Amino acid sequence: MTRPAISCVLFALVLAACASGPPELPYPAFVQVDELDDVFMASLPGIRAKQMAGDPQTRRTSNRIDLPPDWNGTSGGSPGRSLEIFVVAGQMTIADIELPRGGYAFLPAGSLGFNLRSADGARILYFLNDVDPESVIRSPIIIDSGLLAWEGTAMPGMSVKELRKDPGNGARTWMLKVAPGASFPWQKSSAVREGYLLVGNYRHSECVAGKVHTWQYLPGGYFYRPADTINGGPESAATSESVWLLREVKEGIQETVPACIVQSDPL
Repeated sequence: MTRPAISCVLFALVLAACASGPPELPYPAFVQVDELDDVFMASLPGIRAKQMAGDPQTRRTSNRIDLPPDWNGTSGGSPGRSLEIFVVAGQMTIADIELPRGGYAFLPAGSLGFNLRSADGARILYFLNDVDPESVIRSPIIIDSGLLAWEGTAMPGMSVKELRKDPGNGARTWMLKVAPGASFPWQKSSAVREGYLLVGNYRHSECVAGKVHTWQYLPGGYFYRPADTINGGPESAATSESVWLLREVKEGIQETVPACIVQSDPL
């Protein structure tokens, strides 16, 4: 996986070895999607995608796609798999519903193919999810997140917009806004979490085998973090107002931890 070249001048206070690029971790983190190779997607003829994460066994996939002007296609049919789309830039139409920047669609497993089109082009996030028999949402969700109000959280300087939460398996997709200077404590979630930075400039730390790795996310930054991975910590903070799109494919229990520590395997 190609890593971005990021200016040492901006991050010298945080990074000791900027010239070597972001730290190599055993999972995708500190990824700038612009630097990924293009791949073809058979389900969307005529486009190329940046595949952020995926599993060839189940065909689960997370992608960023640039739709060219005057593009027409379909959501297709993926038996047992749900599809999520988020409009990062531009505008697209799903069925007859216009989705501007910030538009979100969830098409549950078993949905018939929806017509998709973009007159002027659009950049979208495109997530194809694994089969989950515990999911209970059976109707499509198509909303403009710009019409939703930000809701406060227990964390100072942070607010959310809930796009989807499945009452069956707890799967959740939401937006998180982080005010400048706001930060997370060391924490972990029992669910796999992935995130894409829509707006802002955000510094974060990952704890791997008791060692802290810190780097800066720019717009288009991405991570796919395994369950129970410790992250956050005192060096993590928004350096400008930042907005993330975040996803968990099942309900996660989040807890704080005292420090970046080596976690022992359960007996």
